[in-house]
Amino acid sequence: MDDNSWWRAPRVPAFEWIPAYQRERLGRDLVAGAIVTALVIPQALGYAAIAGVPVQVGLYAVPLALLAYTLLGSSPQVSVGPVSTVSVVSGSIVAVHAGGDPDRAVALTVTLAILSGVVLLVAGLLRTGWIAEFLSKPIVSGFVFGLSVVIIVGEVPTLIGVEGADGPVYLRAWSAITSLPDLHPTTALLGVGSLAVLFLGNALARQVPWGLLLVVGSLVVSGALSFGERGVVVVGDVPAGLPVPALPAITWSDVTLLIVPAMGLALVGLAETLSAGRLFAAQGGYRIDTDQEFVAPGAANIASGVFGGLGVAGSLSKTAAVARAGGSSQIVSITAAILSLAVLLLFAPALSDLPRAVLSAVVIHAVWGLMNAEALRRYARIRRNDLVSAVAALLGVLLFGTLAGLLIAVGLSLLGLVYRASRVEVEEMGRISGEKAAWGSVERHPERTTIDGLMILRLSAGLFWVNAAAVEERIIDLVDSRPGTRALVLDLEATDQLDTTSTDMLYPLIARLRRRQVDLYLVRVMFRARVVLKRSGLRDEFGDDHLWRTISQGVKRAKKDHRLGDHARLDSEVEVADTEERVVVDLDLGGQGDDPQRAP
Repeated sequence: MDDNSWWRAPRVPAFEWIPAYQRERLGRDLVAGAIVTALVIPQALGYAAIAGVPVQVGLYAVPLALLAYTLLGSSPQVSVGPVSTVSVVSGSIVAVHAGGDPDRAVALTVTLAILSGVVLLVAGLLRTGWIAEFLSKPIVSGFVFGLSVVIIVGEVPTLIGVEGADGPVYLRAWSAITSLPDLHPTTALLGVGSLAVLFLGNALARQVPWGLLLVVGSLVVSGALSFGERGVVVVGDVPAGLPVPALPAITWSDVTLLIVPAMGLALVGLAETLSAGRLFAAQGGYRIDTDQEFVAPGAANIASGVFGGLGVAGSLSKTAAVARAGGSSQIVSITAAILSLAVLLLFAPALSDLPRAVLSAVVIHAVWGLMNAEALRRYARIRRNDLVSAVAALLGVLLFGTLAGLLIAVGLSLLGLVYRASRVEVEEMGRISGEKAAWGSVERHPERTTIDGLMILRLSAGLFWVNAAAVEERIIDLVDSRPGTRALVLDLEATDQLDTTSTDMLYPLIARLRRRQVDLYLVRVMFRARVVLKRSGLRDEFGDDHLWRTISQGVKRAKKDHRLGDHARLDSEVEVADTEERVVVDLDLGGQGDDPQRAP
């Protein structure tokens, strides 16, 4: 298929990297796979609790999801599995529709995994990877920060052994605080002690799998001291092995009810997957295929759901563990899948005595680092609008809920994009003295030469439907501010393509300029914009003698048509314009210098 096709032919990257695999990497990859297993097992248990389903649903998601990404993923290091963000979004959706029925909660969770996988898979095959760019980094940071707060507040009651409350996060936090006198001493000691082990242990030796050691140690102590009989809430029965692949027992009305939330869940998982993929691709000096990063997690979610697991995504923490251990291929994921399957087949029933307070500690520790206050401070230093976006996404999650917060975050991304595109500046340009065919803004450089009766204007951004009316009014204001203007040269280089609204704006602009006896010339018009001008009839309206490839050519023609300036001198100055014309973009560096940056 042509690379420009709207359809992406299915590709299996594993067929490309497996034959080229270097055996000397095997030792490091096997060790990294064991480390990932040590991380993913306790996290899968905890994230299942977040999602509001039995712990085995988290375990079921691990082996098949890892293998699916191994075959289809474009990153050699990304490790997929249950993650906090997807689990909390899934849990919040399911809680609304399950009605307290645990079997229905499992069916809806599995359905969400499959539907979100289908959404991602289809989007990847349709080459819509560009959609991922609508979530800016500040908005994702704020959204994940808010999710982390929601998760932690939700886990505190289980951590200390008190009743949890429903409702907004601030009410749940207040309920946990006011319930402190009623905490269960053994549960609280176990939960807080587990947190101490995880935080202090990782501070002392990050390479040690403290989560796995904590889970194993807690199981031994819980069984020996019969915690379940002492009022400590434990996981309960966990069946061994993988279930038979099957579709969940749901109705068509359930599918229609969940399809829009599944799109939101897919977007959340995609954001985390791409964050991990891009971060470690930059560090490792390789590239990932954005469209393929829709396809691979999509297949992983479908595989997880068909085998009774919850939604998955690329995990930042597990991918970081792969990189720290020297893992450099998806052999790591194959190893982790095999070891995880062994745990399911041989050890799953032994998890029944695991205290839920320990799982809460694992979850809190896993998401604590996602509350990145330093990122917020960095946004404040670099650009205040980025801080506003991040904080708005954070507050959206805290005040309106996870899914609403996601929609707010996406809406903010789109609104910010449209707003920035609408803030187009219309700058007057003049010739730079001593240089051949070089033009730049006169706003901060009044010494640049302008031509009596001729105005040269440049748009700082593309002309399209949002800013068309504002551009028209700004051009008219500038022309009216310069009495005696007889010709206007408009530089459209920033406009890659035009639309119906922008071309419809040019008709009244021409009419208004003609009433002022001003002739309009368009210069540096891109090919796709010229096509639209032709189709709309505007090119015939202008005439080819008013459409020029360079500023200097347009200026020369305008001066000739309206007998402005010295024609002979102008001809000699612009005779090299076709090959050497330069346009200067001035940077306002706040007093740190004003050397121009030139763009050809």
